[in-house]
Amino acid sequence: MSLPIQTVRGFQPARHFQGDKVNSRLLVPSERATELTADLPDLAEGDYYYYKSLGAGRYRSTIHAQGAWNDHEQHMAPASGIMAHALENFQPRPELRMARLSYEILGLIPGGEFEVTTTMLRPGKTIELVQAELTANGRTAIRASAWRMLTSDTSEVAAVEDSPIPGPNDCKPFDAVSVWPGGYIRSLDFRVADGHRPGSGAVWLATPYALTDAGSPSEMARLVGLVDTANGIAARVPPGRDSYAFPNLDLQIHMYRKPAGEWLGLENKVSFGGDGIGLTSTVLHDLQGPFGRAEQILTLRRS
Repeated sequence: MSLPIQTVRGFQPARHFQGDKVNSRLLVPSERATELTADLPDLAEGDYYYYKSLGAGRYRSTIHAQGAWNDHEQHMAPASGIMAHALENFQPRPELRMARLSYEILGLIPGGEFEVTTTMLRPGKTIELVQAELTANGRTAIRASAWRMLTSDTSEVAAVEDSPIPGPNDCKPFDAVSVWPGGYIRSLDFRVADGHRPGSGAVWLATPYALTDAGSPSEMARLVGLVDTANGIAARVPPGRDSYAFPNLDLQIHMYRKPAGEWLGLENKVSFGGDGIGLTSTVLHDLQGPFGRAEQILTLRRS
């Protein structure tokens, strides 16, 4: 769902969130946004969304979807959100819920124009497996699959072992822009809980930007479009030169409850092995409490 925006001449609006309320503020001058896109792929112009719909499953990214590792790529987070949106709306059945999403990142995700195509891999009465591919410049950049499962009333035995974390109103603002570059990171409002350190921490994030200028993506798709941010909120080492790069090759999301709202909480632990491979493990929260988990396998590279 697109949030209402008040336009102020010469600026791109962004927001601070207070609980589940949204208050406007000013962030990036529009002249600066033009400067940022000067040497980038052919990006869509849009102040209030990540992707402009071109119809028939085609989109063009805006500066707000820009990645953190390379200026000319998209960040995996909004890309995974637009794919979740496509999967959710492919031959939908109200009695089924998307419970697991598995994303394989097959290479750099180019900024600019791309296409998302969806297919049915395994139909069924109570479970089905659907797939989406994001292709750009003649190459598949991301392949995603999702298990959709029959829902039923199991409230009699419902229980959760994951513990809640302090809410965004009980956390402090977190200056992620000082750690990570890119238009996507600049689009977010971060709050950090006490006890945050390299390798572990809890952070809340939200965005005023819609996934796309067309349609009304669900709250689930919007929140899924933030999950990949987990690999970076409690980095074991600072990104940049004379350190290590640690991009993830996948994103696995399991949801035992359907998430809702605007805020996503990431309770994060990061492990680096001794042979160039790492893992980011995250408990996922919304304002109602924990709802699932995410895992990201990392390749560690000296920068």
